[in-house]
Amino acid sequence: MHPAVAVGLVFGGCCSNVVFLELLARQFPGCGNIVTFSQFLFIALEGFIFETNFGRKKPAIPIRYYFTMVAMFFTVSVVNNYALNLNIAMPLHMIFRSGSLIASMALGIIILKKRYSVSKYTSIALVSVGIFTCTFMSAKQVASDSGLNEEDGLQVFLWWLLGIAALTFALLMSARMGIFQETLYKQFGKHSKEALFYNHALPLPGFLLLAPNIYHHAVLFSQSEPFQVPVIGLTLPIMWFYLLMNVITQYVCIRGVFILTTECTSLTVTLVVTLRKFVSLIFSILYFHNPFTAWHWLGTAFVFMGTLMYTEVWNSLGPFLARWRKRPKEE
Repeated sequence: MHPAVAVGLVFGGCCSNVVFLELLARQFPGCGNIVTFSQFLFIALEGFIFETNFGRKKPAIPIRYYFTMVAMFFTVSVVNNYALNLNIAMPLHMIFRSGSLIASMALGIIILKKRYSVSKYTSIALVSVGIFTCTFMSAKQVASDSGLNEEDGLQVFLWWLLGIAALTFALLMSARMGIFQETLYKQFGKHSKEALFYNHALPLPGFLLLAPNIYHHAVLFSQSEPFQVPVIGLTLPIMWFYLLMNVITQYVCIRGVFILTTECTSLTVTLVVTLRKFVSLIFSILYFHNPFTAWHWLGTAFVFMGTLMYTEVWNSLGPFLARWRKRPKEE
């Protein structure tokens, strides 16, 4: 599949997914476990039917390697979703996770012994400065908007710090998983659909540890107001509708990311995902009316400047503009 199609799936699926996740988290901040379980179950069932042919198809990559990948993927998914229950606002959640760009490069240098050009280092430094500028300003807003006394305010801040620690851990684990995938694909070939299935099917027993929390939120979802689904006319609790749409868009998003990993290096994949998160952030701010200061816009400028520098878009535009200027003379 052409990389442009995978990029389209990533942007369309992931941006829509974030909208439904925020709708869920605003109503029930602790619903991360039921969201993660539903996503894993849906993708595992789809893969069991269409990828493994009901278990009859043997994996191209030895199953022992998938257990290592699954441990990382399951941990990243659960920790990222649970961070929403630790006083982490959705914009801050998205901005901080975009720091995976520098994590991917750092681990690539340490583990794969990669070396990059000065422009690549500069571009990622700009992206990182932009991301952390937004993170810092969002943290100040969380502290100033809490409206609590000093003791309760300290407790909120400590929970927020725990959330930041959780996101940092997930950030590094996600970057490590990307490098591990890249190494596997070099050794055994690229099998994105197979990896997608095993990464979601093998962790399912682990959700038994989270069963009480998942059941609790299932009951809460069932008690939400009824909603009539457009076109088909089906009526169901609105939280279940949000969850269903979140699961479908997550499938599209994850499918696009896994296809992208077969076509590009882990750093390029991280860049695409970083840009997608930033688009989601802007949409979240505009649609959900989250506060966005001049400092946030400055961070935005740094991110896009770094992105354009990394992709060397100016080098690609140069020949195109030269041909465009010559065209009138030829005519």
